[in-house]
Amino acid sequence: MAKIRDRTEDFKDAVRQSALSLGHNESKLAATMASFIIHKQRERSAFTKAALKTLESIEALEQFLRKHRKDYVDPLRTTEQERDSIEHEVTAFIKTCKEQIDILQVSITEEEKRLKGWLGLSVDGSNADTIAHKQGVVLILSEKLHSVTTQFDQLRAIRFQDAINRVTPRRKLNQSVSSIPVDNLNDNVELRESNEVPGEHLRVQQQHLDDETRALQVELTSLLDAAQQTETKMVEMSALNHLISTHVLQQAQQIEHLYEQAVEATSNVQLGNKELAQAIQRNSSSRTFLVLFLFVLTFSILFLDWYS
Repeated sequence: MAKIRDRTEDFKDAVRQSALSLGHNESKLAATMASFIIHKQRERSAFTKAALKTLESIEALEQFLRKHRKDYVDPLRTTEQERDSIEHEVTAFIKTCKEQIDILQVSITEEEKRLKGWLGLSVDGSNADTIAHKQGVVLILSEKLHSVTTQFDQLRAIRFQDAINRVTPRRKLNQSVSSIPVDNLNDNVELRESNEVPGEHLRVQQQHLDDETRALQVELTSLLDAAQQTETKMVEMSALNHLISTHVLQQAQQIEHLYEQAVEATSNVQLGNKELAQAIQRNSSSRTFLVLFLFVLTFSILFLDWYS
């Protein structure tokens, strides 16, 4: 038995000589050979690019929260204005990610409408699988965004509780100061003056003490009003953020339901295609049997007529 000779190197040399004879230089030939070994990456679709961009935005939001967590929670590290700025940036991030997810969902809905036939069923099972895959991608993005918003809700609750803890002692101090009437202070001053030699200097001190008492009451009242306003705003912001989180969770549940429906529709379409193929096969078999039966019957009639 003759031995098999490996002529791969001869084939490469022949290809090389042919390429050089056609005018290819060494660099172009090397690039061509490399393209056969290292394939170019397939161009991503618009949906994939948008989904990856949304994922990058959510991950950037998560990193931003992780970076500024201590600055937002600890009142000694930053001021109220800086924490408000952090909260504003996070809210803008969440809104942007939510809009991007909505755009992806709208694109899926439009593509699903285009692929539906006149009976409302998908005409191609592969396209139905693609739509189901996209629904799953949107569901994953929604769940990841909801996880990040939940973390931010926890940070906001810590800040809100800290604001309440700071407001409570001031309110008690204001109530204790306001519970002391100014008349009692005046009576005490007058009592001390009656025991001392009256004079212009004592009256000036009394007036100065009264002014300081009234200024302290006004300052404490303004601080109490500012704290109450801050508390009200924090409650409103917490309620709005909770509402946004609830809507995001509801949307994630709806997307999951749509994903299950898409998977079920895909299985129904595949089952329908199988039933149609079986029906076509049965129709072809019955037609063949009918033609054969008519041919045998005709031949039998002619044979009987000839025989009689």
